[in-house]
Amino acid sequence: MAKQRVGIVFGGKSAEHEVSLQSAKNIVDAIDKSRFDVVLLGIDKQGQWHVNDASQYLLNAHDPAHIALNPSEVSVATVPGVVKGQLIDAGNAQALAQIDVVFPIVHGTLGEDGSLQGMLRMANLPFVGSDVLGSAACMDKDVTKRLLRDAGLNIAPFVTLTRANRDKHSFAQISGELGLPLFVKPANQGSSVGVSKVTSEAEFTQAVRQAFEFDHKVVVEQGIKGREIECAVLGNDFPQASTCGEVVLNSDFYSYDTKYIDDKGAQVVVPADIDPAINDKIRAIAIRAYQTLGCCGMARVDVFLTPENEVVINEINTLPGVH
Repeated sequence: MAKQRVGIVFGGKSAEHEVSLQSAKNIVDAIDKSRFDVVLLGIDKQGQWHVNDASQYLLNAHDPAHIALNPSEVSVATVPGVVKGQLIDAGNAQALAQIDVVFPIVHGTLGEDGSLQGMLRMANLPFVGSDVLGSAACMDKDVTKRLLRDAGLNIAPFVTLTRANRDKHSFAQISGELGLPLFVKPANQGSSVGVSKVTSEAEFTQAVRQAFEFDHKVVVEQGIKGREIECAVLGNDFPQASTCGEVVLNSDFYSYDTKYIDDKGAQVVVPADIDPAINDKIRAIAIRAYQTLGCCGMARVDVFLTPENEVVINEINTLPGVH
Protein backbone atom coordinates (compact mmCIF):
# COMPACT_ATOMS: atom_id res chain seq x y z
CA MET A 1 0.00 0.00 0.00
CA ALA A 2 1.31 3.44 -0.93
CA LYS A 3 2.43 5.61 1.94
CA GLN A 4 0.44 8.74 2.74
CA ARG A 5 2.20 12.09 2.46
CA VAL A 6 1.67 14.09 5.65
CA GLY A 7 2.44 17.79 5.61
CA ILE A 8 3.49 18.95 9.07
CA VAL A 9 2.94 22.70 9.33
CA PHE A 10 4.82 24.28 12.23
CA GLY A 11 6.43 27.48 13.50
CA GLY A 12 4.37 30.60 12.88
CA LYS A 13 4.31 34.23 13.93
CA SER A 14 2.90 33.82 17.43
CA ALA A 15 4.65 34.00 20.78
CA GLU A 16 4.46 30.19 20.84
CA HIS A 17 6.73 29.77 17.80
CA GLU A 18 9.42 27.87 19.72
CA VAL A 19 6.83 25.61 21.37
CA SER A 20 5.59 24.69 17.90
CA LEU A 21 9.13 23.81 16.81
CA GLN A 22 9.47 21.42 19.74
CA SER A 23 6.10 19.84 18.97
CA ALA A 24 7.06 19.35 15.32
CA LYS A 25 10.35 17.73 16.32
CA ASN A 26 8.58 15.28 18.60
CA ILE A 27 6.02 14.39 15.92
CA VAL A 28 8.71 13.87 13.28
CA ASP A 29 10.67 11.66 15.69
CA ALA A 30 7.61 9.58 16.61
CA ILE A 31 5.72 9.20 13.32
CA ASP A 32 5.73 5.75 11.69
CA LYS A 33 7.85 6.36 8.60
CA SER A 34 6.97 2.94 7.21
CA ARG A 35 3.42 4.24 6.75
CA PHE A 36 3.88 7.96 6.18
CA ASP A 37 6.13 10.22 4.13
CA VAL A 38 6.66 13.49 5.98
CA VAL A 39 6.78 16.89 4.28
CA LEU A 40 7.96 19.67 6.59
CA LEU A 41 6.35 23.07 6.05
CA GLY A 42 7.99 25.55 8.41
CA ILE A 43 6.57 29.04 8.92
CA ASP A 44 9.13 31.63 10.00
CA LYS A 45 8.43 34.52 12.38
CA GLN A 46 7.62 36.81 9.45
CA GLY A 47 4.92 34.39 8.29
CA GLN A 48 6.73 33.02 5.23
CA TRP A 49 6.29 29.31 4.49
CA HIS A 50 9.25 27.06 3.65
CA VAL A 51 9.70 23.46 2.55
CA ASN A 52 12.26 22.15 5.01
CA ASP A 53 14.71 19.28 4.83
CA ALA A 54 14.15 16.82 7.69
CA SER A 55 17.88 16.62 8.34
CA GLN A 56 18.38 20.35 8.97
CA TYR A 57 15.08 22.07 9.67
CA LEU A 58 15.94 23.08 13.23
CA LEU A 59 18.79 24.91 14.92
CA ASN A 60 19.63 24.04 18.55
CA ALA A 61 17.06 21.25 18.34
CA HIS A 62 17.91 19.85 21.78
CA ASP A 63 17.92 23.20 23.61
CA PRO A 64 14.33 24.36 24.31
CA ALA A 65 15.54 27.82 25.33
CA HIS A 66 17.30 28.44 21.99
CA ILE A 67 15.54 26.20 19.47
CA ALA A 68 15.00 27.96 16.12
CA LEU A 69 13.72 27.31 12.62
CA ASN A 70 16.37 26.88 9.93
CA PRO A 71 14.54 28.38 6.91
CA SER A 72 15.09 26.78 3.53
CA GLU A 73 15.46 28.55 0.21
CA VAL A 74 12.22 27.00 -1.05
CA SER A 75 9.30 29.21 -0.07
CA VAL A 76 5.71 28.04 -0.48
CA ALA A 77 2.49 29.63 -1.70
CA THR A 78 -1.03 28.21 -1.77
CA VAL A 79 -3.48 28.08 -4.67
CA PRO A 80 -7.05 28.11 -3.30
CA GLY A 81 -9.92 26.50 -5.15
CA VAL A 82 -8.10 23.64 -6.88
CA VAL A 83 -8.14 19.96 -5.98
CA LYS A 84 -4.51 19.25 -6.88
CA GLY A 85 -1.37 21.33 -6.85
CA GLN A 86 -2.57 23.49 -3.95
CA LEU A 87 1.00 24.10 -2.80
CA ILE A 88 3.51 25.64 -5.20
CA ASP A 89 7.11 26.78 -5.09
CA ALA A 90 6.77 30.54 -4.72
CA GLY A 91 10.00 31.04 -6.64
CA ASN A 92 9.05 29.28 -9.88
CA ALA A 93 5.29 28.61 -9.48
CA GLN A 94 5.84 24.88 -9.96
CA ALA A 95 3.46 22.59 -8.07
CA LEU A 96 4.98 20.69 -5.16
CA ALA A 97 4.35 16.99 -4.63
CA GLN A 98 0.76 16.38 -3.57
CA ILE A 99 0.08 16.22 0.17
CA ASP A 100 -2.65 13.83 1.35
CA VAL A 101 -3.29 15.40 4.74
CA VAL A 102 -1.93 18.34 6.74
CA PHE A 103 -1.01 18.02 10.41
CA PRO A 104 -1.08 21.62 11.68
CA ILE A 105 0.97 22.06 14.82
CA VAL A 106 1.23 25.87 14.77
CA HIS A 107 0.39 26.90 18.33
CA GLY A 108 -1.17 30.23 19.24
CA THR A 109 -2.54 33.02 17.10
CA LEU A 110 -2.91 32.45 13.34
CA GLY A 111 -2.37 28.72 13.85
CA GLU A 112 -4.64 27.54 16.63
CA ASP A 113 -7.40 30.15 16.32
CA GLY A 114 -9.05 29.01 13.09
CA SER A 115 -6.98 31.19 10.75
CA LEU A 116 -4.78 28.37 9.45
CA GLN A 117 -7.74 26.00 9.37
CA GLY A 118 -9.70 28.43 7.20
CA MET A 119 -6.81 28.75 4.78
CA LEU A 120 -6.49 24.97 4.52
CA ARG A 121 -10.25 24.72 3.91
CA MET A 122 -10.03 27.23 1.07
CA ALA A 123 -7.11 25.31 -0.43
CA ASN A 124 -9.02 22.00 -0.30
CA LEU A 125 -6.31 20.47 1.88
CA PRO A 126 -7.59 17.90 4.42
CA PHE A 127 -6.20 18.47 7.89
CA VAL A 128 -6.01 16.97 11.34
CA GLY A 129 -7.83 18.52 14.28
CA SER A 130 -10.67 20.95 14.89
CA ASP A 131 -12.21 23.03 12.14
CA VAL A 132 -12.45 26.82 12.01
CA LEU A 133 -15.22 27.33 14.58
CA GLY A 134 -13.98 24.85 17.17
CA SER A 135 -10.45 26.20 16.91
CA ALA A 136 -11.57 29.81 17.30
CA ALA A 137 -13.93 29.07 20.20
CA CYS A 138 -11.25 27.21 22.16
CA MET A 139 -8.53 29.78 21.49
CA ASP A 140 -10.44 32.70 22.98
CA LYS A 141 -10.63 32.06 26.73
CA ASP A 142 -13.45 34.57 27.16
CA VAL A 143 -15.60 32.88 24.50
CA THR A 144 -14.66 29.42 25.80
CA LYS A 145 -15.83 30.28 29.30
CA ARG A 146 -19.09 31.82 28.14
CA LEU A 147 -19.99 28.79 26.03
CA LEU A 148 -19.09 26.31 28.76
CA ARG A 149 -20.99 28.30 31.37
CA ASP A 150 -24.08 28.47 29.15
CA ALA A 151 -23.87 24.69 28.71
CA GLY A 152 -24.02 24.24 32.48
CA LEU A 153 -20.39 23.26 32.90
CA ASN A 154 -18.35 24.48 35.86
CA ILE A 155 -15.72 27.17 35.22
CA ALA A 156 -13.70 29.53 37.40
CA PRO A 157 -15.43 32.90 37.94
CA PHE A 158 -13.86 35.56 35.73
CA VAL A 159 -13.90 39.13 34.48
CA THR A 160 -12.97 40.11 30.93
CA LEU A 161 -11.06 43.32 30.30
CA THR A 162 -10.84 45.11 26.96
CA ARG A 163 -9.01 48.26 25.99
CA ALA A 164 -12.37 50.03 26.13
CA ASN A 165 -13.46 48.88 29.61
CA ARG A 166 -10.19 48.25 31.46
CA ASP A 167 -10.32 51.56 33.34
CA LYS A 168 -13.78 50.71 34.67
CA HIS A 169 -12.50 47.65 36.56
CA SER A 170 -10.30 48.34 39.56
CA PHE A 171 -8.19 45.84 41.46
CA ALA A 172 -10.30 46.45 44.56
CA GLN A 173 -13.49 45.69 42.66
CA ILE A 174 -12.22 42.54 40.95
CA SER A 175 -10.43 41.12 44.00
CA GLY A 176 -13.50 41.87 46.09
CA GLU A 177 -15.62 39.89 43.64
CA LEU A 178 -13.24 37.04 42.85
CA GLY A 179 -10.90 36.93 45.85
CA LEU A 180 -7.14 36.31 45.81
CA PRO A 181 -5.02 35.10 44.20
CA LEU A 182 -6.04 36.14 40.70
CA PHE A 183 -4.73 34.86 37.40
CA VAL A 184 -4.38 37.38 34.60
CA LYS A 185 -4.27 35.93 31.08
CA PRO A 186 -4.27 37.20 27.50
CA ALA A 187 -7.52 35.83 26.07
CA ASN A 188 -5.92 34.49 22.88
CA GLN A 189 -2.60 32.99 23.94
CA GLY A 190 -1.60 29.51 25.00
CA SER A 191 1.37 27.83 26.70
CA SER A 192 0.92 30.23 29.64
CA VAL A 193 2.36 33.08 27.54
CA GLY A 194 1.69 36.39 29.30
CA VAL A 195 0.01 34.70 32.29
CA SER A 196 0.58 36.09 35.80
CA LYS A 197 -0.49 35.10 39.29
CA VAL A 198 -1.20 38.20 41.38
CA THR A 199 -1.96 38.94 45.01
CA SER A 200 -1.57 42.73 45.17
CA GLU A 201 -2.65 45.84 43.30
CA ALA A 202 0.89 46.52 42.08
CA GLU A 203 1.19 42.99 40.68
CA PHE A 204 -2.26 43.28 39.12
CA THR A 205 -1.44 46.54 37.35
CA GLN A 206 1.78 45.10 35.93
CA ALA A 207 0.12 41.82 34.94
CA VAL A 208 -2.72 43.54 33.07
CA ARG A 209 -0.24 45.78 31.25
CA GLN A 210 1.82 42.72 30.25
CA ALA A 211 -1.22 40.71 29.13
CA PHE A 212 -2.40 43.54 26.89
CA GLU A 213 0.96 43.38 25.11
CA PHE A 214 -0.14 39.98 23.77
CA ASP A 215 -3.83 40.53 23.08
CA HIS A 216 -6.64 43.07 22.84
CA LYS A 217 -8.64 41.19 25.49
CA VAL A 218 -7.58 39.98 28.93
CA VAL A 219 -9.25 37.45 31.21
CA VAL A 220 -8.91 37.79 34.99
CA GLU A 221 -9.80 34.55 36.77
CA GLN A 222 -10.38 33.51 40.33
CA GLY A 223 -7.53 31.33 41.54
CA ILE A 224 -8.79 27.79 42.07
CA LYS A 225 -7.20 25.68 44.78
CA GLY A 226 -6.93 22.18 43.43
CA ARG A 227 -4.98 19.56 41.55
CA GLU A 228 -4.32 20.13 37.84
CA ILE A 229 -5.79 17.25 35.87
CA GLU A 230 -5.78 16.78 32.11
CA CYS A 231 -7.63 14.46 29.78
CA ALA A 232 -7.20 13.81 26.06
CA VAL A 233 -10.28 13.53 23.86
CA LEU A 234 -10.17 11.93 20.41
CA GLY A 235 -12.82 11.59 17.73
CA ASN A 236 -15.53 13.38 15.82
CA ASP A 237 -19.20 12.43 16.18
CA PHE A 238 -18.58 9.92 18.97
CA PRO A 239 -15.46 11.12 20.81
CA GLN A 240 -13.67 9.10 23.44
CA ALA A 241 -11.67 10.30 26.43
CA SER A 242 -8.41 8.93 27.72
CA THR A 243 -7.69 8.19 31.33
CA CYS A 244 -6.65 11.27 33.29
CA GLY A 245 -3.16 12.54 33.97
CA GLU A 246 -2.01 14.95 36.66
CA VAL A 247 0.40 17.85 36.34
CA VAL A 248 2.51 17.79 39.51
CA LEU A 249 4.22 21.14 39.98
CA ASN A 250 7.52 21.98 41.61
CA SER A 251 6.87 25.69 41.10
CA ASP A 252 4.22 28.29 41.94
CA PHE A 253 2.10 27.67 38.84
CA TYR A 254 2.30 26.08 35.40
CA SER A 255 4.18 28.90 33.67
CA TYR A 256 5.79 28.93 30.21
CA ASP A 257 9.23 28.20 31.69
CA THR A 258 7.83 25.39 33.83
CA LYS A 259 6.23 23.80 30.78
CA TYR A 260 9.00 24.14 28.23
CA ILE A 261 12.33 25.33 29.67
CA ASP A 262 12.78 23.90 33.17
CA ASP A 263 12.66 20.12 32.81
CA LYS A 264 12.33 19.81 36.60
CA GLY A 265 9.53 22.37 36.94
CA ALA A 266 6.68 19.90 36.55
CA GLN A 267 5.94 16.25 35.97
CA VAL A 268 2.91 14.73 34.25
CA VAL A 269 1.81 11.58 36.08
CA VAL A 270 -0.30 9.13 34.06
CA PRO A 271 -2.60 7.73 35.24
CA ALA A 272 -3.51 10.32 37.84
CA ASP A 273 -3.75 9.01 41.38
CA ILE A 274 -7.47 9.68 41.75
CA ASP A 275 -10.53 7.61 42.55
CA PRO A 276 -11.82 5.68 39.50
CA ALA A 277 -15.24 7.30 39.86
CA ILE A 278 -13.65 10.76 39.77
CA ASN A 279 -11.56 9.73 36.78
CA ASP A 280 -14.72 8.71 34.91
CA LYS A 281 -16.49 11.91 35.97
CA ILE A 282 -13.68 14.05 34.56
CA ARG A 283 -13.65 12.03 31.33
CA ALA A 284 -17.39 12.58 30.89
CA ILE A 285 -17.03 16.31 31.55
CA ALA A 286 -14.15 16.49 29.08
CA ILE A 287 -16.29 14.94 26.34
CA ARG A 288 -19.15 17.36 27.08
CA ALA A 289 -16.80 20.33 26.89
CA TYR A 290 -15.27 19.00 23.65
CA GLN A 291 -18.70 18.68 22.04
CA THR A 292 -19.96 22.00 23.40
CA LEU A 293 -17.11 23.87 21.74
CA GLY A 294 -17.37 22.06 18.41
CA CYS A 295 -14.04 20.24 18.63
CA CYS A 296 -13.11 17.35 16.40
CA GLY A 297 -10.09 15.18 15.80
CA MET A 298 -8.33 15.75 19.09
CA ALA A 299 -8.02 18.12 22.04
CA ARG A 300 -6.74 18.19 25.59
CA VAL A 301 -9.14 19.28 28.32
CA ASP A 302 -7.53 20.78 31.43
CA VAL A 303 -9.44 20.89 34.71
CA PHE A 304 -8.92 21.59 38.39
CA LEU A 305 -9.97 18.98 40.95
CA THR A 306 -10.70 20.70 44.25
CA PRO A 307 -10.28 19.10 47.70
CA GLU A 308 -14.08 18.64 47.68
CA ASN A 309 -13.80 16.69 44.39
CA GLU A 310 -15.44 19.50 42.45
CA VAL A 311 -14.32 19.59 38.80
CA VAL A 312 -13.64 23.06 37.38
CA ILE A 313 -12.78 23.33 33.68
CA ASN A 314 -9.70 25.44 33.03
CA GLU A 315 -9.32 25.36 29.24
CA ILE A 316 -9.44 23.24 26.10
CA ASN A 317 -6.41 22.99 23.83
CA THR A 318 -7.20 21.95 20.25
CA LEU A 319 -3.49 21.77 19.37
CA PRO A 320 -1.77 20.82 22.62
CA GLY A 321 1.99 20.88 22.80
CA VAL A 322 3.51 17.51 21.89
CA HIS A 323 6.12 16.51 24.46
